[in-house]
Amino acid sequence: MRDHLVKATAEDVRIFAAVTTDLVGEAVRRHDCYPVAAAALGRTMTGALLLAANLKNEEAVTVKIQGDGALGKIVADAVPEGYTRGYVDNPHVDLPPNAKGKIDVAGGVGRSGLVSVTRFTGLKKNVTGSAELVTGEIAEDLTNYLYVSEQTPSSIGLGVLVDTDLSIKAAGGFFVQPLPNASDEVLDHLEANLKNISSVTDLVAGGLDANEIINKILDGFDVRFLETTYLHFRCHCTRERIEEVLMSLGSDDLQSLIDDGHAEVGCQFCGKKYQFTAEELKALKN
Repeated sequence: MRDHLVKATAEDVRIFAAVTTDLVGEAVRRHDCYPVAAAALGRTMTGALLLAANLKNEEAVTVKIQGDGALGKIVADAVPEGYTRGYVDNPHVDLPPNAKGKIDVAGGVGRSGLVSVTRFTGLKKNVTGSAELVTGEIAEDLTNYLYVSEQTPSSIGLGVLVDTDLSIKAAGGFFVQPLPNASDEVLDHLEANLKNISSVTDLVAGGLDANEIINKILDGFDVRFLETTYLHFRCHCTRERIEEVLMSLGSDDLQSLIDDGHAEVGCQFCGKKYQFTAEELKALKN
């Protein structure tokens, strides 16, 4: 099943659902993530894609989870065209399972800190909002962010299933939002459905695609499917952008690299490494 995101509406409710198994697996492979980091990064990237689905083309969103746990900062970028990238400060965090026998994402993230969301809309000033972490499980934190920072009651579900060989067996998520004029009957029906569905990882691991996940969440609603977007891990780093970073260094710092005879610069988001010889560094300095 190709990674994809589906948008739909039903009786004063809008919903997005995504299957992100392959792109999360690519990110985990590139960053050599242990299970806690894999689950946290995968949830954050999926959440970013769900938030980006609200944007117009050529806009973008960055989600940053900054808790007091061992994982450090978790960052994911996404665009509505379906591309995402991300990283976690400390990908080798290893923790025992939590009290439910699950990967302890909350323990890795921490329960004190901030979730922030920046929307790049093409205007001169980007828009950033933030909210306190509430659980460290990321889905609940993004749900709380939407309610506190954007006054948007919503429900977000995220899941990543890590296999015994550290590969990603299943990943995905959903975003569901009642519209302002939704009746109490619609809200009660939706709440009951959300309480009765199994976890996102169970749904994706069970072979459900995004359309079927939506049908599960909106069981009993008259669902109208709108569009499908295929999703990919993609970084927009280039050698030219890395050169700009090097040229922004002070003269002394750049000269130090020249004296070393070479420089290796890695992209934090995708792990790709760029090599520069002393001659190439001298050209940048000049």
